Amino acid sequence: MISDLAVLLVGIMALLGVATAIGMVLEKKYSPNGENDAIENLTARIRAWWGMVILISLAFLAGRTGVVILFALCSFAALREFITLTNARRADHWTLVLGFFVVIPLQYWLIWAGEYGIYSIFIPVYCFLFAPILSALRGETHDFLIRVAEVQWASMICVFCASHVPALITLDIAGYEGRGVLLIAFLIVVVQLSDVLQYVWGKLLGRHKIAPRLSPSKTVEGFVGGVVSATVIGASLYWITPFTPVQAGMMAFVIALMGFFGGLVMSAIKRDRGVKDWGHTIAGHGGFIDRLDSVVFSAPIFFHLTRYWWT
Repeated sequence: MISDLAVLLVGIMALLGVATAIGMVLEKKYSPNGENDAIENLTARIRAWWGMVILISLAFLAGRTGVVILFALCSFAALREFITLTNARRADHWTLVLGFFVVIPLQYWLIWAGEYGIYSIFIPVYCFLFAPILSALRGETHDFLIRVAEVQWASMICVFCASHVPALITLDIAGYEGRGVLLIAFLIVVVQLSDVLQYVWGKLLGRHKIAPRLSPSKTVEGFVGGVVSATVIGASLYWITPFTPVQAGMMAFVIALMGFFGGLVMSAIKRDRGVKDWGHTIAGHGGFIDRLDSVVFSAPIFFHLTRYWWT
């Protein structure tokens, strides 16, 4: 497992090295004094990707505990970003305290312990029933349904869906024992490259807007080019999965599609709230949710397809 992971990480860093060199050439030629916003944004994104890849690599090398802690922290940061855009009031204070300091640690501890029977229903059943009770007991009825729905949706996206990424480690697949980290790597690489390649194909060939009111930069050509490219990349990465090349390609196709639709849904929420990004934590990328939106929509689907057919 370590050798396969090392090969994959070296390949990713080599790709980032090429991107860095290209960025430096473009910056020197077209933005020597920082006057070209597009070039500056590109170089900022590349630098941020270096930091994210190094952080994820360290978590992968630390195994189950490292990955669980990393995504628990990501869920905490993402939930914080989401809640700032909701109608939460003082009456929801204890509900939010429960979400940040009880639900997140407990959900990720259950995943670390491999308690599928509990972590798969903990948030969508118990938290969905108990959290509104806390808010109702405060007696504040103004926008009650809106407030409850927003907090529940935030918990589903930022905690429940995101937690399915480290949950991949817990899958017991015959002949694939101890290699769950590679499934996470497959998911992240395919989904994130799909995002990048949709942007690249859109810039090269994009003519027809696919959802102009939600995300003006997304085009039909970019969507098709990105998803097809991600499918081919996924098929070529079969050697780090328990799948055959055809199965890996099919799984890559599904998670690339879900990643795209996840991005659209989260863009709709941002448009509704009148913001461009969820935050400004990651230079050139926005907030944590801006980087996790496609992953959190694809992770539960990928997890359950793998669990149903391969365990």
